[in-house]
Amino acid sequence: MKKLLSLKEIENFNADGAIVLRKKFDISWIEKLKRGIKKDIKSPSPRFKSHTIQKNFPTYLEDYWTWDLVSEFKDFVFNSPVSKIASELMSAKKVNLLMDNWFLREAGAVSSTPFHHDISYFDVEGTMCILWLPLEPTGKDEGVAWVKGSHLWNKIFLRVRFTDGHKVEGNECVINGKKYEDPPNILANKNKYEFLKWDCELGDCVMFDIRTLHGTLSPSLPKKTLSRYTLRLAKEDTKIDYVGDWTSYTYRKTMQDAGYRNGDKLGGVMFPQLWPKNN
Repeated sequence: MKKLLSLKEIENFNADGAIVLRKKFDISWIEKLKRGIKKDIKSPSPRFKSHTIQKNFPTYLEDYWTWDLVSEFKDFVFNSPVSKIASELMSAKKVNLLMDNWFLREAGAVSSTPFHHDISYFDVEGTMCILWLPLEPTGKDEGVAWVKGSHLWNKIFLRVRFTDGHKVEGNECVINGKKYEDPPNILANKNKYEFLKWDCELGDCVMFDIRTLHGTLSPSLPKKTLSRYTLRLAKEDTKIDYVGDWTSYTYRKTMQDAGYRNGDKLGGVMFPQLWPKNN
């Protein structure tokens, strides 16, 4: 089967923790995902939220774990090139879905993405990558920025709330031999880091390691509404790892209610196999 990625792209992903990939998704996928978001906003899941506290202000919206509720999302998850791209980046024999979600930041929204890495938000351990797919042309200072090489720091940072104020949840501690610590103040120390950010046209995406720090670098307010669709994708070595109390109770309870136990490999209804394709 023809490869979708070059060896150089895979090497850059492993070294830098994030890589831009050009024109990997047909415009029809972009249009389908935008229709899905509109449908989701009209009939949201119980997990739908606004990260903007002030009423009557432009909002920063999110919903997640909706791939099985919105037909457009389900089609993309199972039939777009994303799982093959992930398999090549991670040298994976198998790829499972961890979670899908979308974000929509209205023009003028004050709310922004805090610097964080996604590993802290989930009760999982293993090798994972993330798709960041903008659904409008996005300038490099309009989207998020990635801290180059931060996936190799061998650190796990506590999660940060996306809600205005960006509160850090939990306290520094060691659990099962792993140290969880406060995230660095990236915005106050920009000169200490090298950032990765790209202009993205429709069909372009960024793929990044689940341990790569990323967030909004520019303080400017968006002049246009921007939306993006994201997927977290897991290699076969990934397993359930129920740890600190800072992980969302909603995530954990949903997983436990579905019968997932500590140490289980991903699979089943919540974490379907995407690659190799079964059909």
